[in-house]
Amino acid sequence: MSAGAVLALIVGAAFAILLSSIADLRRAQLHEQRSAQVLTMANRLERLIIDMETGQRGFALTGQEQFLQPWHTAIAAYPRHVGTLDRLVADTPTQRARVRQIATAGSSYIDDYSKPLVEAARRDPSMPRTAAAVEGKRRVDAMRADFDALVAAEQSMAWAQQQRSNIAAARASAVGVAGLIVSVALIAAYSGYLTRAVAAPVRRVALTAGQLADGDLQARAPTGGVGEIGLLERCFNTMAATLARNRAELAASRSRIVTSADRARLRIERDLHDGIQQRLISLVLDLRAAQAALPQDRPEPGRQLDRLADGLGEAVDELREISRGIHPAILSEAGLGAALKALARRSAVPVELDVDVPHRLPEPVEVAAYYVVAEALANTAKHARATVATVRAHLPDEVLRLEVRDDGVGGAAAGQGTGLVGLTDRVEALGGTLTLLSPPVQGTTIRVDLPLSGAGPDTRIPASR
Repeated sequence: MSAGAVLALIVGAAFAILLSSIADLRRAQLHEQRSAQVLTMANRLERLIIDMETGQRGFALTGQEQFLQPWHTAIAAYPRHVGTLDRLVADTPTQRARVRQIATAGSSYIDDYSKPLVEAARRDPSMPRTAAAVEGKRRVDAMRADFDALVAAEQSMAWAQQQRSNIAAARASAVGVAGLIVSVALIAAYSGYLTRAVAAPVRRVALTAGQLADGDLQARAPTGGVGEIGLLERCFNTMAATLARNRAELAASRSRIVTSADRARLRIERDLHDGIQQRLISLVLDLRAAQAALPQDRPEPGRQLDRLADGLGEAVDELREISRGIHPAILSEAGLGAALKALARRSAVPVELDVDVPHRLPEPVEVAAYYVVAEALANTAKHARATVATVRAHLPDEVLRLEVRDDGVGGAAAGQGTGLVGLTDRVEALGGTLTLLSPPVQGTTIRVDLPLSGAGPDTRIPASR
């Protein structure tokens, strides 16, 4: 690239006049094309204004909606045509000022005159229209005068540019040497090729690598390079796709682990309820029956059986509490709303509930929400010294939004043994977010968003009792 640049500089310096002439011709050609486009677009805009005037006048005179068809079409097309004309004259300040004056006048004509006139004619077909027609003619004439000034200025600039083009062409004809022109063209083409084939692709890959480093695993480098450049692009995209796939697999694995653990807890809870708990209850009933069958003259065995029955009853209560901690049966049977109400009743701190969950949710979402509220209320009772806690659960836009707030001492942190680390892992495994706000002396707030879509299909296990 350096050798090509030096050679091009030498040849270009020797034939600067030729290159300048060619550049002038090119600019002249582009200006002529732009001038032609400007004149064409100005003509179209002027016709649109005339179509508006004709359509609204015909409607005002006849009251027939068919006359408004060109009016509607012109109003719809006017902003787009004005925008195109503004872009065409963007590099000419005086012309751009004229176009913007036309745009302002046209918008004022449409919004302040034409549309109100049509609406008034619809409301009162017999209204007098002489004054409105005079005002419309005045506005149209003013805009047409602006169009005439724009066209005249553009034609004047086009003529001046044409004169410069003629001078440049004459100068180029006097200086042209075919061999040198070919040399310069080849050098320029080679330099451009190197830029497009090497520098630009490498730059694009570097930019994409920056996006990937910032966490955008969907970033991909454009392909199409040749040789090693193409291989670099393809290898980079393969790497990015592998990273994205691995992250997706990791998220899915985390979700499966959480779901599997929840199902295991549910099975343990059911086994305890249907097995040991039922057996203990049966033993209590048998003891009570045996106690009732004892003779009245033997009180001591009766008292012993009574103590045994009370002990078994306490064991049953403890077992129920343990089962509820493993997996609450009410969550599987009645859903999140009922489970949160049960948590509120058992809480050592008074709880205000605001639950609006009108239907059952996917099982992983319900379980995660339950344990978030349970852990938050337990932390409130243990650490917050709060007088009241508030639990809110709502379901906007396929996202379960939870908020647990207390009026305690605040100052909570996720890494201080509060159990929030595990809750955060559970929530993030479902694609959700957990936010902890706990300024000192201002209470603690936990906010959780759980997307229903991130939990997969609702594969809830039916309750067995």
